[in-house]
Amino acid sequence: MPEENTLPGPSLVTPVQEKMIYLATWSARFWAFLIDIILFILFLNIIRGIFNPFWKLPLLWEYRQWGFFTLGFEFIFLFAYWTFMEGYRGQSIGKMVMNLKVVSRDGTKINYPTAALESLGKSFPPILLFDCLIGWLAMPGTQLRVFNRISNTIVIKSDYREPRGILYVRQKE
Repeated sequence: MPEENTLPGPSLVTPVQEKMIYLATWSARFWAFLIDIILFILFLNIIRGIFNPFWKLPLLWEYRQWGFFTLGFEFIFLFAYWTFMEGYRGQSIGKMVMNLKVVSRDGTKINYPTAALESLGKSFPPILLFDCLIGWLAMPGTQLRVFNRISNTIVIKSDYREPRGILYVRQKE
């Protein structure tokens, strides 16, 4: 019986190429949130101006005139904004400005139901407080809110590059 060569041959298993994903910092996420809130308040003031003759909506700083329905209307509107924008392209306007994006944990685009679940935590201020505190204290170093964990999403730093095959030439000023 000839002696068989027991040395391992070339491996047919190819190593998996790792994908580098940079998580967004809490400060960048805060500024994106603040930009969204400011733009939302400006938009809401336009809506108030349109409906003012028919329906009197108090301003956010008129807290003595707040009603459950009024706050619910504003929070549901904010929830719809984030769900639509992040479900459509993974970015709200604030995230676009800060070059951030909401993606699934493997870096792929999220769908509308996932965006809705992820947006629940930040659309309603009482929930947002606990969402962030639990994320910071119970999951340190993960850059996740509780609703990111529940929806299986992450917020990443996105790249804004030239399209493949195109080179922008910048002239000196």
